Amino acid sequence: MSVLEITGGVVRRGGRLILDHVSLQVESGVFLALVGPNGSGKSSLLRALTGIWPTAEGAVTLDGEAISGMTRRDVARRIAFVPQDTRMDFAFTVAEIVAMGRHPRRGRFDRETVKDREAIEQAVACCDVAHLLDRTVNTLSGGERQRVVIARSLAVCPEFILLDEPTANLDIEHAIQILDLCDSLTRAGTAVVLATHDLNAVARHATRVALIDSGRIAHESSFDGVLTPQVLEQVFRVRAELLASASGHSIFVFHRKDT
Repeated sequence: MSVLEITGGVVRRGGRLILDHVSLQVESGVFLALVGPNGSGKSSLLRALTGIWPTAEGAVTLDGEAISGMTRRDVARRIAFVPQDTRMDFAFTVAEIVAMGRHPRRGRFDRETVKDREAIEQAVACCDVAHLLDRTVNTLSGGERQRVVIARSLAVCPEFILLDEPTANLDIEHAIQILDLCDSLTRAGTAVVLATHDLNAVARHATRVALIDSGRIAHESSFDGVLTPQVLEQVFRVRAELLASASGHSIFVFHRKDT
């Protein structure tokens, strides 16, 4: 079992405190949802967990080893990060973009192997981008580009995949597809950390929830232990009703506090 952990993590950017002594552990096969208001620190925590944003205090470790002492290549083999918005300035084809996901797994001048091709084909199928392979990335919609970036991250076959609002630009069908994909990844042993505002998706898919408020972990537990109407009113300043769908899944209905 692999463990990614941040302990007492402090992140400052531009002189401002972004994460305030955050501690969180992610283990293989866990689907962890990060939720919280805008600006609470969800995206910052994902960047800290990958080492993109170093901690001013505390440490981020992978199986007990500080990732600050690991090469970026070694980190990229094990941890994939999908930001909410990925800028691509060159007109690469989708096939080229997804194939880039294998670079951490082979030398710069190594030829593509059968294992590389199998990983790429599986990632393409999982994200439903086969029909886009010959398109250049600058001709894609925001939702199509997001699926391509997720496919690129899956191609490396990571142990941990960190996703920042991955369904924000997707239509309903593909949003469901990505969430179902996250479920299948966790069943296969990959850890998924998902930052999202979609609390109904969290209720249906996540095995654990971390609620971030003002740069701190306010609550971290199972769905039922975190997303209670009382906590949601305190943090999000809304009234919440928790209903059951016909399939038995929990559904939130939100109201302004003054209505």
